[in-house]
Amino acid sequence: MTEHPDLAAALTALPVDLPPGRLVTEDDGRQPLLWISDAPAPAGLWRRLHRAHPQTGLWPLLLTPLDRSGDDYRPWLSGELYPSDASVPDLYDPAALLSTWWETGDGEDEDDRGDEDELAEILAPYGLTWPGTAPAVTVPDGAAGTEARELAEVLQSVEDARLGLVRADSGAHALAVCGWSGPANHENDIAKIAAVLADWERRFGAQVVEAGFDTLELSVPVPPATLAEALPLAAEHTAFCPDLVFQGTGTLTEYAEQLVGSHQWSFWWD
Repeated sequence: MTEHPDLAAALTALPVDLPPGRLVTEDDGRQPLLWISDAPAPAGLWRRLHRAHPQTGLWPLLLTPLDRSGDDYRPWLSGELYPSDASVPDLYDPAALLSTWWETGDGEDEDDRGDEDELAEILAPYGLTWPGTAPAVTVPDGAAGTEARELAEVLQSVEDARLGLVRADSGAHALAVCGWSGPANHENDIAKIAAVLADWERRFGAQVVEAGFDTLELSVPVPPATLAEALPLAAEHTAFCPDLVFQGTGTLTEYAEQLVGSHQWSFWWD
């Protein structure tokens, strides 16, 4: 991951005008982490900034808060970003991370995951044995960016998300750069989360479009077409975010059915 310390300078060089906003810094006030708009993102601006990312180095994010009625817009304006607690995404083997998470869950009580027989039933057809990562797909040129921009427009049409800009190589790395802590109940080193997200971008063209307090929305240009294709991908998602199954669908197979044909991956950590 490339480090981009000079966020303020990159903002002044943007080829588009930004709405009123502010720089957010870490608690010590020295290093700017991201820029955030003071109001919901203007229509079409995310798309323009996403297209310009290769030139500007600024990755756009749609940012939502824990509580829309609050004044602190958690975590983005409440001092709950912790980049100093993160390691470096490039240090990690994404497949090894997923395998470890599959075997250990997120450290929840055994009562939450059930006994081994129940767990094997929930995780069928794979059971307790990590099945390995899903095969990569062929993503047509330009399809990943197009799908990301289309999802951003859909999300903006139903949510009052603010615009965020982070100096980073990708949306995955942007989360590590700004110190997002959404998955802390599962994994408190956001660099490990970012490592897997970056690998999904390489293998599937998935891109980070929106982040909330503990939620994440990704665009997917080439979704699985059948349940057989979706199952190994569902295993990766379950290792990455166990709540999807253990507090969501109830079984891996039911979650996999939701992935068939879906151009949007949604994650949440309770």
